[in-house]
Amino acid sequence: MANDQFKLPENAQRELKPGEEYEPILSKNKKYQEVTVWSVCIGLLMTILFSAAAAYLGLKVGQVFEAAIPIAIIAIGLTGLARKNDALSQNVIIQSIGGCSGGVVAGAIFTLPALYILQGKGYQIEINFWQVFIASLLGGILGILFLIPFRKYFVKEQHGKFPFPEATATTQVLVSGQKKGKDSLLLVISGLIGGLYDFIVSTFGWWSETLTTRMMGWGAALADKAKLMFKVNTGAAVLGLGYIISLKYAFIICCGSMLVWFIIIPGMNLI
Repeated sequence: MANDQFKLPENAQRELKPGEEYEPILSKNKKYQEVTVWSVCIGLLMTILFSAAAAYLGLKVGQVFEAAIPIAIIAIGLTGLARKNDALSQNVIIQSIGGCSGGVVAGAIFTLPALYILQGKGYQIEINFWQVFIASLLGGILGILFLIPFRKYFVKEQHGKFPFPEATATTQVLVSGQKKGKDSLLLVISGLIGGLYDFIVSTFGWWSETLTTRMMGWGAALADKAKLMFKVNTGAAVLGLGYIISLKYAFIICCGSMLVWFIIIPGMNLI
């Protein structure tokens, strides 16, 4: 298929005019290989791997990344190596299955630690593995099922009205990966730069992954007395997340963090 066929339509990311129709890259008049043994197995494998990765990063920095983006990049590489036909349609299934990992994990890692914190504070709380496991499992299934009736409304009827920055980035990655040229080369270069960046930080320690005001005398004193501290994570995953979701949404997250660390936590300490 020619490269120009793998290009998002001009109206892909804007509201449709009255009577205007959106024609996706994958024609609705043609049958594609989508749900195959390959796409389902690779999707499940990505779910396992990125559930662990999302849980680690979420507990570390308090922000779960959009797993569909790196999964889409890996899917492109794997289907390319396997020389699969209908690679784009199968890659969509892979990232759709694997992308659920971030959402399911977020519901667990932001609530379950509270049980252990309360237990450590002396509260009589019994933590049963199977109860926690089943609650997380059913919560994940329920959340995914809720996506089914909402999909048509948000994707089709509300076309272009919501930014969905991470979904937009995932789509662009999938489309770019089908091209032979600069777009696909950009994915490889970006991955190498991110990997090299983290390798230097973790192996050689040329700079700290987390910069805080505790590094200075007055900052440490302020953190100990008033619980007031400014912290910036410079890891490639966090920097990449900020780039993907755009300045506007990164600024909103930043404002929320500043509200917590500069107002709420010091205020609770005073109380």
